Amino acid sequence: MTLGREGVWPRRFGWAATLRWKAAFFTVVMCCFLATVLGVLVHVLVGRQTEDQARDAALVELDSAVEAYVDGEPLGRDAGVDPSELPPALREMARHGERGTQLGRHAGHPVMWAVAPADGTALAVRQDYTQRAAVLQGLDRAIIGSAAVAIFLTLLVGLYAASGVTRRLHRTAQVARRISGGDLDARVDDPRGLRPGYARDEPAAVAAALDAMAASLQAKLHSEQRFTADVAHELRTPLTGLHAAAELLPPGRPTEMVQERVRAMRRLTEDLLEISRLDAEVERAELDVHPLGPLAERAVRATGLAAEVRVVRDARVETDRRRLERVLGNLVGNAHKHGSPPVTVTVDGPVITVRDHGDGYPEELLAHGPQRFRSRPGSGTKAGHGLGLTIALGQARVLGTTLRFSNAPDGGAVAELTTDA
Repeated sequence: MTLGREGVWPRRFGWAATLRWKAAFFTVVMCCFLATVLGVLVHVLVGRQTEDQARDAALVELDSAVEAYVDGEPLGRDAGVDPSELPPALREMARHGERGTQLGRHAGHPVMWAVAPADGTALAVRQDYTQRAAVLQGLDRAIIGSAAVAIFLTLLVGLYAASGVTRRLHRTAQVARRISGGDLDARVDDPRGLRPGYARDEPAAVAAALDAMAASLQAKLHSEQRFTADVAHELRTPLTGLHAAAELLPPGRPTEMVQERVRAMRRLTEDLLEISRLDAEVERAELDVHPLGPLAERAVRATGLAAEVRVVRDARVETDRRRLERVLGNLVGNAHKHGSPPVTVTVDGPVITVRDHGDGYPEELLAHGPQRFRSRPGSGTKAGHGLGLTIALGQARVLGTTLRFSNAPDGGAVAELTTDA
């Protein structure tokens, strides 16, 4: 099998990379190693003991055969002088006046041979070894069978034990993904981590650290949200008075500049209040069925900006008209502010696309989404606060729709809003 450049092996056999199957593989390898070592030791020890018993029995018969040979009595059926199937090594030992034993075969069956010198020849007896060999084979089968059963049971126990750990780690990973997705209320709440009187294992320690991190992030975020809402709320009253006072100033360029700055500050304050409500998740959509084509045209007209509305395929969707117009208005306003004309709004079924022909969205926005107060100017001349796209994304979430940002291959920023038809 050939491995690909981008890690074809991990994608195709991703299950083998999990902790559960790594533990199972390690367990099986260790069990097989131990079973092999123990099996070989038992086989060798029992085999030696069985051979020693057969040698002792053969030597006893050899002594009886030697006495019968010396007394001139007939030899038994398992004894003979210089038999043809006697192993050559034993025959040579007998010629040199030595006694010896050796496993061999006779008529196709295993036997234990024992020899002694007799008038320059070999006096040999044979002890049947068939039953003992069968016992050894049965022992080997029993060792293999018991080892297989032991490995299987150990594997089951190991998988069960590893599953407990991996389940807790998977839950921790799921909670971490929920937190990264914006659900700061998510917690692992591992039982072992919630009991101060009990020792924590590694998954419990990881879960406790994740919960503590989520709680800290949530507290800091709520503090920032409260600060933003409080500042915006406190600015509304003086800005309202400032707006009224600016309207009383005598006509002239200085008065226009003051009124323009006051209007900009009021818009910024209202945007901050809207973002604080979206962050607090207190906004609720008032759903009704509307045709997307006329709704998009009305939203573009409300902006007072030039944009072409193309209705490729109209659709009736259940949505909050005011919030959807707010999303489209912010997208069209952002296209004019940071992009270049022409700006087109295309309705194709449940999908609304807003596109300009400028330099496109910055890479940071495409990677991480809109960030408040982190906007940078595009091809336009005005730098924004990043609040328009942030509000559009937040209102899209309230509507239950999907808002995606991308850049067209031939240039220009593309915002695609997908509603539920």
